[in-house]
Amino acid sequence: MSANPGASLRPVLPPDIAAKKGQAPLVVLTAYTTPMARLVDAHCDVALVGDSLGMVLHGLPSTHGVTLEMMILHGRSVMRGLSRAMAVIDMPFGSYEESPEQAFRNAARIVAETGAPAVKIEGGAHMAPTIAFLTARGIPVMAHIGLTPQAVNTLGGYKVVGRAAEADKVLADAMAVEAAGAFAVVLEKVPVGLAGRVTAALKVPTIGIGAGVDCDGQVLVLDDMLGLFTDFRPKFVKRYADLGLTAADAIAAYAEDVRARRFPGPEHGFAD
Repeated sequence: MSANPGASLRPVLPPDIAAKKGQAPLVVLTAYTTPMARLVDAHCDVALVGDSLGMVLHGLPSTHGVTLEMMILHGRSVMRGLSRAMAVIDMPFGSYEESPEQAFRNAARIVAETGAPAVKIEGGAHMAPTIAFLTARGIPVMAHIGLTPQAVNTLGGYKVVGRAAEADKVLADAMAVEAAGAFAVVLEKVPVGLAGRVTAALKVPTIGIGAGVDCDGQVLVLDDMLGLFTDFRPKFVKRYADLGLTAADAIAAYAEDVRARRFPGPEHGFAD
């Protein structure tokens, strides 16, 4: 981006995303690398550098092993691939829960070292003071409530959150993070009817993942929807391609050609 304050082109910022409440649905996908960021950039409003990268790219059993350094490394990579979509970077487990001051130190590192304009924090009303602390100090926050994967051990698994007596708590969480200054709220694995109620109650956009069509936008893990990550498939994922199978077939064909000495052919070499 130009350093000229008068330049006509400027990046998308959190207030622009917040202003899209009630307009065309926001399109959000994860991205972890420069090539994938370039693909996402052409079609999405937001590129989320999710801590899901721990499972998708690094083979971890959960997001708990993801470090701040990993998020910064991948955040830098994604920022190199974006020209129009806004990046949001997850704060990993253990980097913000201790205190608002800890959260600020680590969020400031993410913003300063990647250039991304916003971070995402999991948690509802109990994280509202932290969200308020960050936003008051110039760090925009996307909130994440409902199923919060970093709290999976406390929740007892990757289950739907917000049925029956839990519904009022989810709504209260949404209202609390909005009041604290979050510019958008991710609703994960929340019942469809409840997600609609939350969306109607909030003045900022909701972004659903397994929360139905009434949200103000939708997010999926890119590798899930492309069929690249196949260890498991959540119910809420729609596969738009099976690139994992395509890649496996291509690798098998390459191995067969090498062993049969069909590759490289004359056209792949250089004359003396």
